Amino acid sequence: MPAPPPLAMSHDDSHAGATRRGFLQSAGALAGTPLIAGHAQAAAPRAEPSAAPATALTLRVNGQRHQLHVEPRVTLLDALRDNLGLTGTKKGCDRGQCGACTVIVDGRRINSCLALAMAHDGDDIVTIEGIGQPGHLHPLQAAFVAEDAFQCGYCTPGQICSGVALMEEARRGDCSTVTPDVRKQGVAMLTDAEIRERMSGNLCRCGAYANIVKAVRTVAAGEGVA
Repeated sequence: MPAPPPLAMSHDDSHAGATRRGFLQSAGALAGTPLIAGHAQAAAPRAEPSAAPATALTLRVNGQRHQLHVEPRVTLLDALRDNLGLTGTKKGCDRGQCGACTVIVDGRRINSCLALAMAHDGDDIVTIEGIGQPGHLHPLQAAFVAEDAFQCGYCTPGQICSGVALMEEARRGDCSTVTPDVRKQGVAMLTDAEIRERMSGNLCRCGAYANIVKAVRTVAAGEGVA
C-alpha cells in the first residue's frame, strides 16, 4: 500500500521563514511564560514570601495578661490555640461560618478565626476556659449537661460562649431580627424564637439544636431574661 503523501505546509506557516512553533515560542517569551515545553527556557522558580517580622502585643485572656510576639497576620484563634495553649476554642471552618471559634471580647462575642490578634491588643478576652472549670461549672455549662445539649462536643465551647454573651445582650436590651418591638427599652425577653435567632451563627453538626435552645432558655429564666 503506498504511503500517504506528506502534508503540504500552508502559506501561513512558511511565509518569510516563520513557523507556527516559532510564533508560539516568541509569544511565550513576550508573555514571560514558555508555551512549548522543551523549546523555551524554564520559568524561574517563584520566590516564597518571607515571614513578616514578629510584633509584640499583650492579650488579656481569662483575667491574665500574656506578652506575645506574633506575625501581624496571625489570627486571634491561632494565637489562643498555638501560642497560649487554650485549645478549648475550636477551629471549624476558618471562615467565620460555623461559630466553633466564638470567644467573648470586651463583652461581645466574635468569631476569633476572622480577627487578627494584633487588633485585640489589650482587649479583655474570655474563652471557654475562663467561663467554667470541672467542679465549678457555669450555669449554662451545667444546663448543657443536664439537657443533653451536645453530642460530639466539638461546637460546644463556641455554643456556650455565644449563649453566655447573648444573655448579656438581652440584659442590655439589644434587639434581634425577631424582636417584636425594637422601640421597647429594657431587658429583651429571650423567647425560643429569640434564642434560635441569636444562636443561629453557631452550627451544631450533630443537630442538638432543640436541647441547646432548652439549655439557654433554662438558664435565662433563672437569671430573669426569659
